[in-house]
Amino acid sequence: MFKHNHMLLMIMNHAHLQNKECIIILTITAGIKALRPPNTYTQATSGQLAVLYTGIVLYTIGAAGTRFSMMKLGVDQLSNVGDQDVFFNWSFIVLYGAVAIGSTVIVYVEYSISWELGFGICLTVTALAVLSFLLGIKYYLISRPKRNPFMTMARVVIAGVRKRKLALPEEEAAYYRGLFEKTDQPPFSSFSCMNRAALIQQGDVATDGSIARPWSLCSIEDVNDLKTLIRIVPLWTSNVFLSISIATQASLSVLQALTMDRSLGSHFSVPAGSFSIATLLAICLTLFILDRGIYPLCHHLTSYTPTPLQRVGIGQAFNIAAMVASVHIEHRRSIIVHEHQAENQPDWIVPMSAFWLVLPYVFIGIGEAFHFPGQISFYYQEFPKSLKSTAIGIVAVLMSIGFYLSMAVLAVVRRATSWLPDNLNSSRLGNVYWMLTLVASINFFYFILCAKFYKKQSDDKHVVGAVN
Repeated sequence: MFKHNHMLLMIMNHAHLQNKECIIILTITAGIKALRPPNTYTQATSGQLAVLYTGIVLYTIGAAGTRFSMMKLGVDQLSNVGDQDVFFNWSFIVLYGAVAIGSTVIVYVEYSISWELGFGICLTVTALAVLSFLLGIKYYLISRPKRNPFMTMARVVIAGVRKRKLALPEEEAAYYRGLFEKTDQPPFSSFSCMNRAALIQQGDVATDGSIARPWSLCSIEDVNDLKTLIRIVPLWTSNVFLSISIATQASLSVLQALTMDRSLGSHFSVPAGSFSIATLLAICLTLFILDRGIYPLCHHLTSYTPTPLQRVGIGQAFNIAAMVASVHIEHRRSIIVHEHQAENQPDWIVPMSAFWLVLPYVFIGIGEAFHFPGQISFYYQEFPKSLKSTAIGIVAVLMSIGFYLSMAVLAVVRRATSWLPDNLNSSRLGNVYWMLTLVASINFFYFILCAKFYKKQSDDKHVVGAVN
């Protein structure tokens, strides 16, 4: 009774195996002395680097093939939207919880006991994951895609261009609904010029009702699907700007931590990069509270829970709060530097606890608990059925674009201003945080406008003959 998309399963199975091969290679490099430099002062040979980079590349392929594909596979087993939201929430709790464990427990094992044991633990866990995945293959319910969605979108564009000079009739019967389409939905009124792609001309339809000229005619559903994606594009750009501010703040916070008192007790100093664990823990805890407490309570009291777009908006508001908190922490740090006249001492440690940085990290974590699952839930609900996998993966792509652009932002700031010299104690880092606050605030209002535009377009009456 179950349909199996063997291609998706093959990709995911291959990705799982790539992850396993990656961990095997990294374990071998840790265990075999010939595959690594004898000490940290010796440069690695070309062969040693080749083995290391091979493991990293395999990890990248494996992570890209499993992380969001597994999420898509899991949510496909559920038909209720509420159940799907719960699944997304717990997927992120497990994901970020695992990252937190890997960033603390595994790192401690590798540094305090041995790298071989650390990678060995990872290899064992990965092998168990592959085994559990393979044991469940025959139980997965997956709908097989009928066609290439990207080719379909290309056909809509080309067919629309070919018929661009035709007038749009008001009769719905003039539009092709498709041989197997079950919907009676007319073309969306928005971007109505694209409706020409579904306009039937002589010779477009075969005698059996199928499309005779696929690059001249598309179904109403195909046209409406492409319109939906176009309406989502402004929301994509908003999420890219969100990622830019988060990534830039994370990079600058590490630099701040390097100049502050990171001692925990009298014998332990927290690594500067480890403060980001607060974000991971905040995400897990917030998602748990939302999923098990706040959302059910809201539904019980008001029969209403925040929509995915509303959750994204709440997450963006917390992101602004994180930027404001960073501004005030940096203001206090710079005052202490000035009081001690240490602007020209780049190695001077500011007598201010670096644990103040936990506050903006927590705000970012709370915000991400809202906007990350909210984005994925929104895209999964709104994307065409044939693009559900893309809907989930696009969030990772947007985040990656934002993180890469954050490096460009810092490069431009360093080149165009004197705010970020090599000596952070003589910097104007507060100005950078104010800039990020302004960008995040503008992006928040831009997101609201995009969300309203999307909702307005979605609520429009289906007027076939209207031309925008």
